[in-house]
Amino acid sequence: MTDPSPRIFVAYTGGTIGMKATEGGYAPASGYLQELMADLPPFQADDVPAYDIYEFDPLLDSSNLTPEEWLQIAEVVRDRYEAYDGFLVVHGTDTMAFTASALSFMLHPLDKPVILTGSQIPLAETRTDAQSNLLTSLLLLGRYHERLTGVHLFFNDRLYRGNRTTKINADSFSAFDSPNFPPVGTAGINLDLDWSLVPDGQVPPRMPDVTALGGATVSAFRLFPGLEADYLDNVLAPPVQGVVLECFGSGNAPANNDAFLRALRRATDRGVVVVAVTQPLRGTADLDLYATGQALAEAGVVSGYDMTTEAALAKLYFLFEQGHGPEEVRNLVQRNLRGELTPPDEVPPSLGRARRRLAGYR
Repeated sequence: MTDPSPRIFVAYTGGTIGMKATEGGYAPASGYLQELMADLPPFQADDVPAYDIYEFDPLLDSSNLTPEEWLQIAEVVRDRYEAYDGFLVVHGTDTMAFTASALSFMLHPLDKPVILTGSQIPLAETRTDAQSNLLTSLLLLGRYHERLTGVHLFFNDRLYRGNRTTKINADSFSAFDSPNFPPVGTAGINLDLDWSLVPDGQVPPRMPDVTALGGATVSAFRLFPGLEADYLDNVLAPPVQGVVLECFGSGNAPANNDAFLRALRRATDRGVVVVAVTQPLRGTADLDLYATGQALAEAGVVSGYDMTTEAALAKLYFLFEQGHGPEEVRNLVQRNLRGELTPPDEVPPSLGRARRRLAGYR
């Protein structure tokens, strides 16, 4: 490793990447990832920036993460912010997109890069995606630390905006995608970044504030054919404050189910913020497009546009944590705060034309 700056801080939270084979299967082992990285020559190459590894104790399976662990990660970054030029969060894949979305709201302003990565196969295995993901993340942080800002996720040669990602495959090295926002960068023969997709830093730079999430009661609910209103009543019951409603198509729901719509209206009248997102990976929740979407709007549901469920949940947590009332949350959840959604006036022209054509059928 080279000693001069840039210096990268690696927060190793756990996950498959540092697991060790045991008689009972793969299991986390304290110090094992550090040992492997120290023994692999590529991690000692001259163009790899100097890095320090901080290991969480205990190591965490990402399926067990809660907002409390998100706060630990955010505070680790904040507490070392002045001493390092970039931050790599090594994380399990199962909830990595949730953590990336959460950190994008929790750490603000963020003038230095934070990249999350992990792997589908442990670094100790002969055939693994771990080495490429780790090395390329370090190289990106080292090379572009002066220009790259915000929270990103790197996986399988793609750098994504963190709060636009979702896990799409449990069995492939292409585990993540950013369905409604292009990759910020690609790693091929060269490391290429599209700087127009990178958020601007704070001027002048300053230490980020950390907002703890988890104080509010929010949840997500996926619509399905045959849904009975009683199910929805239970999801919307006190003390819930916000719900991400995963809708059909472009923000549709059963408009002829009066009990379903009454359950939504009772909740929204009570102050519950219900945000519609799409079940399909690509596209946007446009409640004005079809009568079934308009029925949701009339019941008090607001559009989450092209946000992922992960981003919408983190955003609801964040907005309630700021002390906003329900009406303010309804308004702010539809605004682009951290690059997590595409505002309606920025929808690509081709999609806008398609929407206008469809509107003519109503």
